[in-house]
Amino acid sequence: MKYEFLNKINNPSDLRILSINDLDNVSDELRHYLIETVSQCGGHFGASLGAIELTVALHFSFDTPNDKLIWDVGHQCYGHKVLTGRRDELHTIRKKGGLHPFPSKEESEYDVFGVGHSSTSISAAIGMAIASSHKEENKKVVAIIGDGGLSAGMAFEALNHMGTLDKDILVILNDNEMSISPNVGAMTNYLTKIISSKAYSTVKEGSKNILKKVPTSGIFLTQTEKHIKGLIAPGMLFEEMGINYYGPIDGHDTRFLVKTLKNLKKIPGPKLLHVITKKGKGYLPAESDPVKYHAVPIFDREKGVENKINQKITYTKVFDNWLCDIAEKDPRIFAITPAMREGSGLVNFSQKFPDRYIDVGIAEQHSVTLAAGLACEGLKPIVCIYSTFLQRAYDQLVHDVALQKLDVLFAVDRAGFVGADGGTHIGAYDLSYLRCIPNILIMAPSNEEECKNMLYTGYLHNGPAVVRYPRGEGLGIKIENDLKNYDIGVSNKIRTGKKITVLCFGSVLDICLSVAEELNCSLIDMRFVKPIDEKAILDAAQNNDLIVTVEDNSVMGGAGSAVNEVLSKNFANNVKIINIGTLDKFFNHATREQQLSESGISKKNIISKIKNCIENNNLYDIDLSSKIE
Repeated sequence: MKYEFLNKINNPSDLRILSINDLDNVSDELRHYLIETVSQCGGHFGASLGAIELTVALHFSFDTPNDKLIWDVGHQCYGHKVLTGRRDELHTIRKKGGLHPFPSKEESEYDVFGVGHSSTSISAAIGMAIASSHKEENKKVVAIIGDGGLSAGMAFEALNHMGTLDKDILVILNDNEMSISPNVGAMTNYLTKIISSKAYSTVKEGSKNILKKVPTSGIFLTQTEKHIKGLIAPGMLFEEMGINYYGPIDGHDTRFLVKTLKNLKKIPGPKLLHVITKKGKGYLPAESDPVKYHAVPIFDREKGVENKINQKITYTKVFDNWLCDIAEKDPRIFAITPAMREGSGLVNFSQKFPDRYIDVGIAEQHSVTLAAGLACEGLKPIVCIYSTFLQRAYDQLVHDVALQKLDVLFAVDRAGFVGADGGTHIGAYDLSYLRCIPNILIMAPSNEEECKNMLYTGYLHNGPAVVRYPRGEGLGIKIENDLKNYDIGVSNKIRTGKKITVLCFGSVLDICLSVAEELNCSLIDMRFVKPIDEKAILDAAQNNDLIVTVEDNSVMGGAGSAVNEVLSKNFANNVKIINIGTLDKFFNHATREQQLSESGISKKNIISKIKNCIENNNLYDIDLSSKIE
């Protein structure tokens, strides 16, 4: 396809000199460009295809970047990136050194707020609108949020505040009936009723004509329009909150979007425009299966995305299998997810045990306290959540679960480095923020078999328990049929060597083993972060000159810090220690291997640090010179 219009758009000002009649052509070219490019590089796909016309209309109608567009989450922002000077770099997205997977302030002045987690856009927009008013800058501020994002408590908190203000804020509700999984909850049902109502279907076209006739010099909110709203019956919830509601309108009608936005710009105060879009619009396979095409690998546009066959079982699949097996035997098991059914491996469970599967929507705080309530009544709730999203429910974990010693198991997926999703999704802080909480059991499996057994151990444990495991495939270890209940706080010695002991926490065992074999040193798979195996640590201190701790968590406050505390408490100052973990920085998108290496968690880097420690501390009785040159 020749990109007659798109090749001339290097920033939104180039778009704004076009005629409104050209915008459909721009949208067609932009959609084709996204399909062509993302199919060759992979990335978030369906949401961006569904927001093409909306993106074009917004940049045509508003003076960006002076006017502020805040994208919620950012899954839908690829078209925005193309129109704002990053067209020729789109193929680098999610790769090391390439474009960020989500809007990023450091990447472009058009990305006015960095995102990646859900439901932050309205709060940020309110802050920017207040600042604009305070500085008398008269900037327009627009938050674009999906109907999935609107299920989160933070979005409601922001709407609750927004309705009390006289600030000029526009919220665009991009309603495609999806987040990553199909949306759930009362808000979803409410929006669906608006869209499917007979009154809306009958009056929609007539209301368009009326709204088109509103004088551009006057106030858009007329008494006639209010009566139309009453007939259609949408948006009363927002109206009662003090937010003027408009819509629903067709989010794929570029010209009508532009005319509507032009009118809305003239209306002061808080307002919400309800826009109906289709996720995956313009690529039939994505329209038919929006879950599969939410994020895609490289694929053939003619054939579509083909199902991947993993050579090794993933940790998520280990959890999936264990959960379904244990739920067959124990009717107390409930699985709870904050809108991550596919990602957390709950599809099979949701089909086999629909009465014991709870998807709360994007509501991490609620998911944890809900689990606490179930536990109070003698059930066994399992909160299935990504490490990065558990951060959002920290108070509930502390106050509602741990303080009351409630019997809740947390299956924490995507721990450590997560690769292409970058800094917003990294799971490198959980050990640090969990370890300081009393009454909690924390386990970190080094392979698939341990993951299964730790889940079982956490299930049998009476109290809060966490099993944190990484994204992707395991080591290829055979998974036995039997289940083992590990002794709490007891490690597993992998090999015995001389002078040096490596203490491994979690999924970096393959790296640690390669180091231990190279240097003929001892290796212990620690298994438990809390309670930690103090005996193993003190034995290592007594019989070695050097201890090396390795983890895929922040080195500050993580498992290595726990080892340091044990040594300090017992005055074991005769041994040197090296703590290796993620550095005190935010890591950008790259492969997991690249991120590990950047943080020094690789065979080469660990051996180099050991060599430097030996030389700097005169540990010449450790004869490793032939091994570490």
